[in-house]
Amino acid sequence: MMYDQTRAQQPADQPRGVAGGRAPGPAPLFSSDERDKIVRRLGRAVNTFPDDPRDSLEEAEGAFDEAAAKLMEALAEQRRTLREGWQDQDSETQSADLHLALRQYREITQRLLRI
Repeated sequence: MMYDQTRAQQPADQPRGVAGGRAPGPAPLFSSDERDKIVRRLGRAVNTFPDDPRDSLEEAEGAFDEAAAKLMEALAEQRRTLREGWQDQDSETQSADLHLALRQYREITQRLLRI
């Protein structure tokens, strides 16, 4: 199942920031250049299959491996950024700030579960 970006971009689905304004929607996990590169690799794999099925499958596997590696890198970066935002906060940290971090973790996890 693909991630429905149009649903995620609807204002009702965006979390509210501490000041009550809209927080930015979820950032794409891949840049458009990275995504396009992987899509081109998959396209080559499909188009070359009749002529060379084994090479085609190896190209598709490479595209899969690249996508999986980029996903892991993106998730690790998002986790690091989120953790920095709350881990070293003092005991006076506002509950609203911690709640926002919790909502961000929930959004990322839900996106993963929809893949």
